[in-house]
Amino acid sequence: MDTVTPDLMRRAVLQGLGASGLGALLSPRATFAAATAPHRIDIHSHIAPPEWIRSLTPEGVILPPLANWTIARHLDDMDGAGVATAITSMTSPGLWFGDPAVARPLARACNDYAAQLRADYPGRFGVFVVLPLPDIDGSLKELEYGLDVLKADGVCLFTSYGDKWLGDPAFDPVFAELNRRKTVVYTHPISANCCRNLVPGINDPSIEFGTDTTRAIARFVYSGSAARFPDVKLIFSHAGGTMPFLIERFDLLSRTPPYPQSLPAGFRSYARNFYYDTAQSSNAVALTALKAVVPTSHILFGTDYPFRTSLEHVEGLQKAGVFTAEEVRGIERDHALALLGRPR
Repeated sequence: MDTVTPDLMRRAVLQGLGASGLGALLSPRATFAAATAPHRIDIHSHIAPPEWIRSLTPEGVILPPLANWTIARHLDDMDGAGVATAITSMTSPGLWFGDPAVARPLARACNDYAAQLRADYPGRFGVFVVLPLPDIDGSLKELEYGLDVLKADGVCLFTSYGDKWLGDPAFDPVFAELNRRKTVVYTHPISANCCRNLVPGINDPSIEFGTDTTRAIARFVYSGSAARFPDVKLIFSHAGGTMPFLIERFDLLSRTPPYPQSLPAGFRSYARNFYYDTAQSSNAVALTALKAVVPTSHILFGTDYPFRTSLEHVEGLQKAGVFTAEEVRGIERDHALALLGRPR
């Protein structure tokens, strides 16, 4: 796809406003997962806009799955697994490299590209717009543009920014606006400043991504942000990271001063209100733990494409044996529809 220009952006806006959502779908290829018409909604699906790739290449941080991403490969993966619609988002390493003068236009370019993608393939893609946090003013402006002009399905945030996690008071102005708008906020883990390349031979995603998601959940709850911003609809990636396995410790912490007064209902009552996707977690161990902590209605289908395939997650979810056929149908589609209303 060509680089987004102002003319293309305007066309994306106009076409995006009239997009037909899930009604206009491309014909599926005949595979195991797509024996019937595509119906799945992928809530955790990444794109690699050309401007973003160019910004990462000099830094040497671009990963092969992102460098090799194309729309044709993305659609092939979706069709091969019966995925009707993918809600696109940005992934690690994000777009904040210390300079708001770089992050602001980069966020705009990425969001316009996602909107153009949605317009070019009606019904196949939704949009979670990315914000240039920790730049508060820039984020508020991009939030307004993304939701009011591009009509995005929600916002994409990372679990941490440098040495601050979601729930830090520094982010309160953005969360106040997200709360006012009752926004769906998809979150993706990233390597925090504290915890890069800690274990020789083990890459950060293998351990730190799940851990950083857990840090963000804990910070958001224990800082009081979950209580102060109850209308923000947060989605946490990868089945909530390590949170379900640490639930006993979090419950115990809730009974330790000062939390009995500030969080009288305890940690779990807030954790149950968040949403979680199945990306890189479509296995019996992770899903059994997650189901024990949160209602099934708050579990969403996700694939982490292009790092994993959609078919792996369809088959993993079915073979895990954790959910009934009705619950699987809800995870694959109905829960996302209830949360998003309808991908725009």
